[in-house]
Amino acid sequence: MDQLRVLPELRAKPMFGGYGLYQSDQFFGILIQGRLYFKTDEQTRRAYTERGMGPFVYEKARRPTTLNYFEVPPDVLENRESLLAWAQLAVASASVSARSDRKASASGSITA
Repeated sequence: MDQLRVLPELRAKPMFGGYGLYQSDQFFGILIQGRLYFKTDEQTRRAYTERGMGPFVYEKARRPTTLNYFEVPPDVLENRESLLAWAQLAVASASVSARSDRKASASGSITA
């Protein structure tokens, strides 16, 4: 949180036994068990997978559930400027995802 404090309206909310990270109303990160995960999309996910980082997985109704949040690489965590840049991309991904969800809800579509 300290490294990300320059993000406007940054807050943490308890979730999944850890914390959900928000910038304003955009849920962009998960901090749990000493690991940080950021929201990804088709464009940003590759940077995580190329570094061998995996998705956030939790158990729901006794089944593993995977979210589009990937663990932030250690080298990014160690560099405040890189971490901030990756966080901003995660916020942008969360924003696009939220707009898509609202648009689908307005049209009556069901999203998974």
